[in-house]
Amino acid sequence: MTTYTTLIVLSGLVIFSYLFDLVASKTKLPSVMLLLLLGIGLRLLVDNLQVQTFDFLKILPALGTVGLILIVFEGSLELKYDPGKNKVIKGAFASAAVILLITVSVITFIIYQITGKDFHTCFSNAIPFSVISSAIAIPTAGLLNKKSKEFIIYESSFSDILGIVLFNFTVSNPHISVSSFTGLALSTFLILLVSVVSCVLLLYVMGKIAHHIKFFLIISILIMVYAIGQSYHLSSLVLVLSFGLFLNNADTIRHAWFRGIFIYKNLSTDLTQLHQLSAESAFIIRTFFFVIFGFTINIHQLDDQIVLANGFILLVSIFVIRLVYLKLFRKENSGQEIFIAPRGLISILLYFNLPEAIKLPEIGTPFLFVVVLGTSLVMSIGLLTSKRKRKEVHKAV
Repeated sequence: MTTYTTLIVLSGLVIFSYLFDLVASKTKLPSVMLLLLLGIGLRLLVDNLQVQTFDFLKILPALGTVGLILIVFEGSLELKYDPGKNKVIKGAFASAAVILLITVSVITFIIYQITGKDFHTCFSNAIPFSVISSAIAIPTAGLLNKKSKEFIIYESSFSDILGIVLFNFTVSNPHISVSSFTGLALSTFLILLVSVVSCVLLLYVMGKIAHHIKFFLIISILIMVYAIGQSYHLSSLVLVLSFGLFLNNADTIRHAWFRGIFIYKNLSTDLTQLHQLSAESAFIIRTFFFVIFGFTINIHQLDDQIVLANGFILLVSIFVIRLVYLKLFRKENSGQEIFIAPRGLISILLYFNLPEAIKLPEIGTPFLFVVVLGTSLVMSIGLLTSKRKRKEVHKAV
């Protein structure tokens, strides 16, 4: 493949992704699902033409991690805090935590029935399938009303954070003891401390940089701090969410000493540009990640009826648990929120980070693909159906 052919392919993927986003805004069909199908189509084309390609699995985790950081950061930059939103935030956290724990427990039981492996192995493999993907949920939330959008952004971000905490804790502690919980408490305290210090320092740096290139520097520092934290098994996604919230709400802090040191004249303009840059960067990374993931899937492995049947059971469990919880505990639920429980980027990243010793061949990438594609498909159908019902109600009125 020549340099020019490579450039044509890469540019074409971005153009297709843009068109998919336009389709998504009109039809509520998740663009991620279309990107996955595009990746599968490219794989079939390449196989038929017998073209030699690169082993994309080598870059998928790094690409996904950058995408996750940018998407959560972009979403948090849209959130404006006021005391009246405490109820929404608490509700989103409770929803993320309770649904995650119940879903992990149910999926652990399902995996045990499939494989018969020990509890720790089954539990570890269940976590990637139990976390809501903010990479898909946050862009989709833009199609909802303001209250539902805020709830989904908070809930999916909390789900990612809690999922990573639970994953790191489980993988690092095959045998639970008092020291395990002590380590968890210490790591939680450290990441909160690092988040506070990093937020203040990064805002200070933003105000002092006079060079015309500043936003990619800020994002690069954010990614570096995230990577350092993750290398020490800290849940660094807390830092990303905190920094976005802090930047977008820094102007509401009224203390004179704070405003004198950290609030500068062009902060509002810089935030607008930073949000635009992070959104467009996230769009590019998301495009290549999901196309590559689709490309790495061997479509012929999906002929396995056992994989499809087990995947269907998993999908039913995910949405039944969500339906019951939101119906019982979220009275403001619009009905559309029930369907927004996609598995995607975070699920793929956690799955690839499972130690080889506890990876289960029965729960392989085809199984993961079925769940990722299935949750997006249910989300799409659910949103389309609820949209039609609302129109019918309005017409009847």
